[in-house]
Amino acid sequence: MIIYYLCTQILYTMKAISTKQAPAAIGPYSQAIQVGNLVYTSGQIPIDPTTGTFVEGGIKEHTHQSLTNVKAILEEAGLSMSNVVKTTVFMADMNDFADMNSIYAEFFTEPYPARSAVAVKTLPKGALVEIEVVAEVR
Repeated sequence: MIIYYLCTQILYTMKAISTKQAPAAIGPYSQAIQVGNLVYTSGQIPIDPTTGTFVEGGIKEHTHQSLTNVKAILEEAGLSMSNVVKTTVFMADMNDFADMNSIYAEFFTEPYPARSAVAVKTLPKGALVEIEVVAEVR
């Protein structure tokens, strides 16, 4: 018996997404890339795009600014936070988890995206938190 398999090759192009409503990339990377129906943001740290510096405060203020930056990038792609299917939260101190989580919850509604939260030794520029997301274009 001979079985034939039909293979279809789908080619996707990468499209860079950039907005002045979020901090400019501080290295050789894009704020976000769209491939097919997915948008991948680079990790966002709590830089205020109007001043180019960290927002004042602790983990709550830093989480709020990081997610505000993510939201601005998604909006540039024509998306919202409801399009997010996966987040990764990098934290300098896991003892800040509850405070981070309280602000995080203000940005998402059910069904909540899948999430990983990990403690790391250091983050760019000494940030307390960095957040990246994957969003689906619907």
